[in-house]
Amino acid sequence: ETFAAALQFARHEGIIPAPEPAHAIRAAIDEALAAKEAGEERVILFGLCGHGNFDLAAYDAYLAGTLEDLEFSQGDLDAALATLPQGAPSVA
Repeated sequence: ETFAAALQFARHEGIIPAPEPAHAIRAAIDEALAAKEAGEERVILFGLCGHGNFDLAAYDAYLAGTLEDLEFSQGDLDAALATLPQGAPSVA
């Protein structure tokens, strides 16, 4: 879904987004569709923080149907997060 949204954005805006902000594009499209379905006007803002010029191989794999959609379990995520250094304490 993310790459499909990125391609839709590229076709309409002429900018190939990097995969990371493509998630925000997908969420913005989902919000716009929800607003349309509800008959509401909404202002939807998202951040486009990078171009996909260095990610063309990933786009090629997506279009060829060979891009692997990886999903990580909560255990995998927890294990990876446990290896990160601890940051400054939160300020409440």
